[in-house]
Amino acid sequence: MLNPKPPIITATATVGSASRFLPRVYGWMTAGLALTALAALLTLSSPDLLRLIFGNRMVFYVLIFGELGLVIALSAAINRIGVTTATLIFLLYSALNGVTFAAIFLVYTSSSIASTFFIAAGTFAAMSVYGYTTRRDLTGWGSFFFMGLVGIIIASLVNIFLQSAMITWVVSYIGVFVFVGLTAYDTQKIKQIGEAGFASEDGRKKAAIIGALRLYLDFINLFLMLLRILGNRR
Repeated sequence: MLNPKPPIITATATVGSASRFLPRVYGWMTAGLALTALAALLTLSSPDLLRLIFGNRMVFYVLIFGELGLVIALSAAINRIGVTTATLIFLLYSALNGVTFAAIFLVYTSSSIASTFFIAAGTFAAMSVYGYTTRRDLTGWGSFFFMGLVGIIIASLVNIFLQSAMITWVVSYIGVFVFVGLTAYDTQKIKQIGEAGFASEDGRKKAAIIGALRLYLDFINLFLMLLRILGNRR
């Protein structure tokens, strides 16, 4: 589920403001999470679809790498594609993530998923508020936590072959720390860009999509790391 962090579009003029920009970012993030939840529920309701995806590792990994490809494509082409295309890529990514997300309902109990979700939501909200309100410059956090993210991705890939429970636990605890920090950092950066304004309305809309994707990834990965620690397996 881990994906590289997309860049945030740099503001260059004064079209729009933070008061209009931030609600749009969180609105798109919420829409992405809702679509992920809907796709997961639809997948769970179809035994044939479950067998197709989770009964065949090739199909599952194709979906995972498809999600990764969408994040990379959106990040790399955001300045060249239109607002509609950027929006569709974000929504498609959210839906595909929901399809693979159905796996957690097969592994963990519904009650532990629900309780972990609320813990993740509360933690995310607290750190997002901190990132928005603090006067401390969190720029230095970016490089530090990005290196932590790279380490998590490498360790997770290696553990696919090692299947070490110890590595899983270590990665999970470090992952919580990393994504808590990234939530505050990303929120502050998004706020700063919203305050600076944009060269065009389309630029503002695309920046909102990229900002929503960053916060979406922070929340999803924070939730997954916490679920590994707190979740009760079936």
